[in-house]
Parts: sequence; structure tokens; C-alpha cells
Amino acid sequence: MSDIRIHVFHTGEVCVAPDLPFGGDNSNAIKASGVFGKKEDRLWLPVSAYLIEHPQGKFLVDTGWAREMSPNGEFDKKAQIKSLGSVILYEVNQGRIGLGQCIDEQLLAMGIKDSDIDAVLLTHLDCDHANGLPQVKGAKKFLVSADELKFASKATNRVRYYKGWWKDTPLTTFDWNDTQGPVGKSYDLLGDGSIELINIPGHADGLFAVKVKNEEGKFVLLFSDGGYARKSWEEQITSGIAADKQLQKQSLAWIREQSLDPDCVESLANHDPDIAPHVIEL
Repeated sequence: MSDIRIHVFHTGEVCVAPDLPFGGDNSNAIKASGVFGKKEDRLWLPVSAYLIEHPQGKFLVDTGWAREMSPNGEFDKKAQIKSLGSVILYEVNQGRIGLGQCIDEQLLAMGIKDSDIDAVLLTHLDCDHANGLPQVKGAKKFLVSADELKFASKATNRVRYYKGWWKDTPLTTFDWNDTQGPVGKSYDLLGDGSIELINIPGHADGLFAVKVKNEEGKFVLLFSDGGYARKSWEEQITSGIAADKQLQKQSLAWIREQSLDPDCVESLANHDPDIAPHVIEL
């Protein structure tokens, strides 16, 4: 049996305008919002989360949607607006999560309680990554980069981020302690290089990819919203939501380089419709 296992979950779906994930360099926040676009053109994309089973513990990457988004497992506008904390945010990205699809529900089906999780690793604080924090409130620790919490606290980001998603969660911030990645900022989670949280700014200042590596040097890259699908890094397609477009392109180029590395077992975006739930053994 492999020493490291990575479980890829789909925790519901998100509905967005095509420009948000795949707008490219000529996109902008207005186009990405979909406010003036056709509803029939919008895309339903999976919302992923990952469980890393490692010899040193269990680590959850992101949380997906909270049950309160879809109390009965169905699309629920009123419930979503309340959960997202914003009508505007609801207009940008609707969500739905079927019964049994919340991350805690899927973990319990595996015999894992939230109290068994050693740390929740929040790649960034956008709604479809942090909204589900109440589902795993019993986890031992919740980690987010100091850069991301600072970015999320800016007055200019009040619509994008709603503090209610994490107000009851004791977030632990970290500063970068290593130099991997496109801007030379990373965090060696366990001190042995097996789980590296690598800053890939552009979409958000404190966004990080998770690189999980075994003793032979084989690795899996979970690049969150550094790109929205495989085609993002293959074709260098930036997304419509960008804090810094040039940094986003720099991060995408690094993701491409990593994805093409012979030692890369899998490279996964958080919302790739071509990726099905599965288990990776390292």
C-alpha cells in the first residue's frame, strides 16, 4: 500500500459565466460576473475538495459548499443568498450541493469524522473554497496564508469575500518559510518537503497550490484556482477574476512547467469538468 493517498471529491457545483474561468487576457470583472451575459451560456462546474492521507496525519484541502447552501439538496436561491452573504455574489456564482455531497457527509461515509482532520488547508478564501468551513468545524487546525487573509480583508474585496464564512473558525495564518514556486514563496507544512503550500498569486494574493511528494520524488499538484481546468495551463488561459493579471500568467506558466514534469503523477484544477472523483496513491 502507498504511504500517501489523495482523495478527490466533488462537493457540489458552481454556475458561472464562461468568462469567469476561461475569459483569457481580454476579460475583466464585469464580463466574468455574467451580469450582462446570457443565462443559457453559463457553465456548471464541479467544486472540488481533497483529503490527503499522509503518515503524519489527515489534511483536508478546501471545504466546498456548506449544507446551508442547499438545505434540501436542491438549488435554493434564498438559502444561497443568506449563505453567501450577498445578492451580488449570488448573481456571480450560484451553487448547489446534493444530499450526501458535503465534505463532512462524504468523509463520514469513509468512517472519518471532522475531529480526525489534523488541518484544513484553505488555498484561498473565495466562497466555493471556504463556505463549507462549518461542515468541518471540529478539525484540529485551519491554515490560511497571512497574505490571503490580508487580501480578503481589503475594503475593495468586500463583495468578493464575506467574513461570515470563517467568523466562527479559529484561522491560523502562516508566513512563507520556503522558496518554491513562481514567486519564490512557499510553506513546507511538515518540514520534510512532502506537503508544500506554494504561492501562486494572480487570482488572489495569498492563493497557494498544494504539492504532495513521495520519497521517490513523484508528486501530485493541486493548483486550486491557479487555472480552472487542464486546458488553462495547456493553452495559458487566464481567468476573469484576477487581482494581478501578470502574476496570474506567471503562475500559470509555472503550473504548466510542473504539470509537464516527468515526476508529476497528476495535476488538478479545482473546477475541471473533465476530472471525476477518484483516489491517487503515491
